[in-house]
Formats: sequence, C-alpha cells, structure tokens
Amino acid sequence: MSGFLFVVPPLVGHINPTVGVAAELTARGHRVAWASADPGLVRRLAGDEAVVFPCAGPVLTGEDGVRPAELRGPEALKFLWERFLVPLAEAMAPGVRAAIGEFGPDVVVADQQAFAGGLVAERLCVPWATSSTTSAEFTFAEALAGMPKVADWLDTLLHELRGRIGDPSGTADPRFSPHLVLAFSTPELVGSGIGSGAEAGAGGRIRWVGPSMATRPDSADFPWTWLDPARATVLVTLGTANTDVGARFLAECRDALRSRADRVQAVIVDPANVLGAQADLDDLNDMDDQDDKDVLIRSSVPQLPLLERVDAVVCHAGHNTVCEALWHGVPLVVAPIRDDQPVVAGQVVDAGAGIRVRFGRVTAPKLGAAIDAVLHEPGYRAAAERIRTAFRAAGGARAAATHLEELAGATPSKEAP
Repeated sequence: MSGFLFVVPPLVGHINPTVGVAAELTARGHRVAWASADPGLVRRLAGDEAVVFPCAGPVLTGEDGVRPAELRGPEALKFLWERFLVPLAEAMAPGVRAAIGEFGPDVVVADQQAFAGGLVAERLCVPWATSSTTSAEFTFAEALAGMPKVADWLDTLLHELRGRIGDPSGTADPRFSPHLVLAFSTPELVGSGIGSGAEAGAGGRIRWVGPSMATRPDSADFPWTWLDPARATVLVTLGTANTDVGARFLAECRDALRSRADRVQAVIVDPANVLGAQADLDDLNDMDDQDDKDVLIRSSVPQLPLLERVDAVVCHAGHNTVCEALWHGVPLVVAPIRDDQPVVAGQVVDAGAGIRVRFGRVTAPKLGAAIDAVLHEPGYRAAAERIRTAFRAAGGARAAATHLEELAGATPSKEAP
C-alpha cells in the first residue's frame, strides 16, 4: 500500500479530473489524501469522506481576487500569474509541507497550477507527478520559444518563487514534473505535432491517459421528462468561472435556439441568472408557454448524465467541458474567452469535431448556422466519435493510477474490478 497526496487549486475544473484517479487508487487499496485551499470544495466533488489537509489561499472575491472581465491576452496572463498562481503557491506552501509531514505520501500529485505541490515536494525529496488538466500548457510552453521576453518574465517569477518556498538549488519546472506528467487528453485531440514537442520538452514523461471520468456527487435536480426525444437537444454552458462575462453570449444562444424550436430544444446553464429566466423545477409540469418547452434555463445541471442525451454542445472551450463532450462523441460549437480556451478551441477545430465562433461578437444567426452545421453535417460527429474512441482506449483514471503506482514503486494490493 502506498500513499498519494493530491495538491489542487480551489478550481472545479482542476479537481474533477483527479477525483476518478483518487477513487481508483483507493479501490486498489492505497491511501489517498488531498491538500487544498478549499477543503469544502474538494469534499463536495470527491465525497464527504475525503481526507483533506487545509491550506491557506488568496481571497477569490473582491477587487484583489476577481480578474476584470475585460482582461484578455498578455494582461490576462499577467493577472493570472501575479495575482493568483504565485500568491496561491506561497499561501499553500505551509499547508502542503504540513500535509506531507503528517500524511507521509510516497508520491505527491500536484496540479499544473498548484505550484506549491511540486516545489515543496522537490524540497522535501518526495517523488511528484504533475496533474495536467489542460493540454494547452504544453502548447504555451512551446510558444514561449517565440516570446523571449515573456519566457524570461515567467522564468524570473518561478525562480523567485522557488527561492521562497522550494529548493533554491532545484531546477524542475513546477508545471512539468521530471518524474511523470499525467495529461488528461490524447494526441487525437491535442494533435500529434504538439504531443511530440511537449513530450520532448517534458523529458519524455508525459502519459496521455485521456479524460478521467468518475461518478460525481451531483445535487442538481433536472426534469428529465422535459427532454423531447423527437427533437435534437443542445447544451449551452460557459463552465464555472465565466459567469461574469456571459450575459450577451447566452442571450444570443437563446435567440438562436428558440428560432429553431421546431427541430431543436436547448438547455442553457446560467448560474448567475444573467438571463433572468430561471425556471422552477416544480413549475415545469404546468408550463403552457411554448418558449418554456423549447429553452430550459437552469443554474446548474448534472452535466455528465445530460451529455449522454444531447446532440451538440455550445461552450467556452474549457478543457473539461470539451473533453466530457467528446468522451460522449458529441460535436461542439466553441467560443473561447481567455486563458487556455483559444488553444483548446483550436484543437477542436483542427480535429474536425466542431466549429469556432467569436465569443464577443457572434450573433444569433451565425450561432444558429454553426449549430445547424454540427448537428447535420456528418463529418463533425464522425470526428467527435473518433476522439471518443481514442479517449476510452487511453485508460483514463485506471491508466493514471497505474502510472502513479509505478512511480511509487508500488505493487497494487487490490485491483479494482
């Protein structure tokens, strides 16, 4: 039996892929624990029984924690690193050190944006693996070769951070473990060229395990009988971190989909109620307004079960949403906003599994045309199904758990059925 400590940022999209891996390791008889700045979030996603060591973290509300919605490009990157990633690493480091001391892991599994995990593990001489929840980081690392000033700036930030919380004589990039990098995608989506370059840059330690899918504790009620099997169903979602910028886009989606009500119905996820049209579950059976039977607006949905029953997804090109849709063979319309999303959107388009539109400028007619294309032109679904096959063959949580066992030098005490 070995011990594995998952170090994760307080971000849903970064915790979800590790939940299945942790469950698989537990099923094989290993000890598993977490270190996080938001223990409540980890337990909500991984289960109430999860062992979580609390860490400090930067405040994610107020002017110092919320990134202005208008930030894009280099300004958004600067804000992300200087106002979130580096402060998060410094704040988490004491908690990560305490967790390693108390739990005694054989391997630390550090999220690619939880720098404290890799840096503290390196300092304490504990083997560590990277949990890469977005393949865009590999593309970004390669792109830095053409941006020497940005590369120097990031190198300086990481060097100074290592001096404060890690081993000053260390050399590892906390985004890419020298021991093992678990990439929750496959070259069929990422692209063979990117995969090869990233493999070389990370010392040949990348393992493409595909999405890690696991049953989630899901409190979202959903009126399954509302779905009309005679019409195609489209899911519209902007994930959990984009509620501040979605009002115009969601309204255009609503208009585009209502105009196709004779053949399409839509589920729109609107956690901030920017559309002002949330339907109460108890009222759905009494709906007489035809619009309400065509467009269902919910603050949250059970996304994985719903993806089994939808025909297309319109989203922000968040890595988890894209991979979950393609896991089910569902084609996409992607409208990237910022961060890794433009890269992921490019992967979807290059793979032939979807169409890209401009988040800030797309109109209902253009959205409608894109939705029609992914619903009715067979090439998009064929590409999505090809990626689905590759994802499922990659092994997901089971493959990731096996690679971690190998890193720990462990022999599984019990293989999960």
